[in-house]
Amino acid sequence: MKTLKEVACGQTVTVKKLTGMGPVKRRIMDMGITKGVSVYVRKVAPLGDPVEVTVRGYELSLRKADAEMIEVE
Repeated sequence: MKTLKEVACGQTVTVKKLTGMGPVKRRIMDMGITKGVSVYVRKVAPLGDPVEVTVRGYELSLRKADAEMIEVE
């Protein structure tokens, strides 16, 4: 299973599962990243942090640590 952190720039993926715990998982879900939603990876910063994505029609920047908790296909 790959995570959002491993997705290349310009790809669209579907969220399969959130592996975070407690408040972190809740925060990711509050940002609109839930199971089954499509996520388009717009940009990845040179050092990999942050990852800029488009989800549900808006742009979002995620830290590498948060992107690792999002399993995609």
